[in-house]
Amino acid sequence: MGIKKQLITAFSAFTLGIGLIGGGTFAYFSDTEVSSNEFTAGTLDLSVDPTTIINVENMKPGDSFYRDFELANEGTLDIEKVFLETSYSITDDTGNNGEEDFGEHIEVEFLYNSNNSDEIIYSTTIAELAEMTPEAIDQHIMYPWYGEKGLPVDSVHDFIVKFNFVDNGEDQNVFQGDSLELTWTFESLQTDGEER
Repeated sequence: MGIKKQLITAFSAFTLGIGLIGGGTFAYFSDTEVSSNEFTAGTLDLSVDPTTIINVENMKPGDSFYRDFELANEGTLDIEKVFLETSYSITDDTGNNGEEDFGEHIEVEFLYNSNNSDEIIYSTTIAELAEMTPEAIDQHIMYPWYGEKGLPVDSVHDFIVKFNFVDNGEDQNVFQGDSLELTWTFESLQTDGEER
């Protein structure tokens, strides 16, 4: 074999040896475990039953109406606070209300039933209720009902409300034929986060 061939064979063997040394395999022990993790957020689901709390016709000054409803926590997280937002609109049938606000003549009494005796938790008018902040409503109205435990998951609280068309002893003819549409929006807030 010629010297050229020997040099090529020697160089090829050298290159192969270097490749085996540099890219060689090593034997060692190993073990692998896979950890699968998941984060799922809870839900707040406050329901009111019935959704229409009051619907009356042919009211006159001095009339009163008792209504009850339930707030239920149908979610997976406890509810700490329930805020109540009040809004209303008036249809002035005769157009002669002037500065008079029908909402100032409808009184709302939030009642607590204890031993079949209704105790007034808070009394206000629809007009005043619409001006209250959610925090004030929680403090004066909602909190006395459900207490410091709030609304735990799967709990239901019964509420009683009395609506009064206040007879102020004066001429209230401007309200004849008028209607007031009341909207209550209940908003629930979670309890504080915790380390678990």
